[in-house]
Amino acid sequence: MDIIEAKQSAINLLKTLITIPSYSREEVDLADYLQAYIESQGYNTGRIGNNVWIIGPDFDHSKPTLLLNSHIDTVKPSAGWELNPHAANLDDGRLYGLGSNDAGASLVSLLHVFFLLTQKSQPYNLIFAASAEEETSGKNGMELLLKELPKLDFAVVGEPTGMQMAIAEKGLMVVDCIAHGKSGHAARNEGVNAIYLAMKDVEWIQNAKLPLISDFLGPVKMTVTMIHAGTQHNVVPDECSFVIDVRTNEHYSNQEVFGILEDNLKSEIKARSFRLTSSGISPEKDIVKRGIELGLSCYGSPTLSDQAFMHFPSMKIGPGESSRSHTADEYIELQEIERGIDIYMQLLDGLVIEHFKE
Repeated sequence: MDIIEAKQSAINLLKTLITIPSYSREEVDLADYLQAYIESQGYNTGRIGNNVWIIGPDFDHSKPTLLLNSHIDTVKPSAGWELNPHAANLDDGRLYGLGSNDAGASLVSLLHVFFLLTQKSQPYNLIFAASAEEETSGKNGMELLLKELPKLDFAVVGEPTGMQMAIAEKGLMVVDCIAHGKSGHAARNEGVNAIYLAMKDVEWIQNAKLPLISDFLGPVKMTVTMIHAGTQHNVVPDECSFVIDVRTNEHYSNQEVFGILEDNLKSEIKARSFRLTSSGISPEKDIVKRGIELGLSCYGSPTLSDQAFMHFPSMKIGPGESSRSHTADEYIELQEIERGIDIYMQLLDGLVIEHFKE
């Protein structure tokens, strides 16, 4: 397979994948098709749940290992669709369909880049992985898949970035809080109003500024997004619950920020999860330098991806635009897939990757 054949094959595969609904946690039919397609190309596959992967030939444990990853699941179509979201309509160089942009174009591009790269010896081992449940950050997606793979040293995560390099990604932690007061009758001077107690914590959150600021992601952002208290107008509430949305940068783990909240808030707090961590790599990485030489730019991504589960260096880059994701009549330009494959090959062919040390 040469690069021209790879581009056409990638486009044809995406046309077929669009016709197979693969909503998050309902990806089995698409996973079945993709696994069969890969095996028809002469590769052995691995599979757990709806996650499918390939390990390149001649795996050498002395070499570092590069992961190429994108996801097979989509959100459900919004009510605004005028086209059939699973019809794969092609019009004037645009391929319309649910998941065409997010992240089908990245998926088929990276898969065919895997085929091209494994046709000759590389200074790294190569793995391609198609993950499930990315849109919901589910536990049966990348988090499950990583347990099945060998040690990984670097990952390229395919998401629609306009083929610009997202070298940092914000993490997410959701914190549930309860301020405890004491109930009483509103007509009398009794009780301890939990709303007033919560307000003090909310004010601290509003004004808090953590000192370590990321060059690409900016500061850690903490936002109170939900609040609830009271049962009726004449009862002083003894509880006030509120929710904090915390977006971390690469300088803080979710656990560290949670510890800061514990030290400064009077309310009872509980994190729903610490799983979705921030990530970032140095602009001095060889792959980033290659990208800059190609005219690509670096930025920090505010949106989550499967990078959140990768506790090793990674970079997010792929064809398409994030602004089209989850929108009605989603589409990808065919030339974006072709350009994506060109750039992936220029970035990765012969790339020197360092062994990652935890």
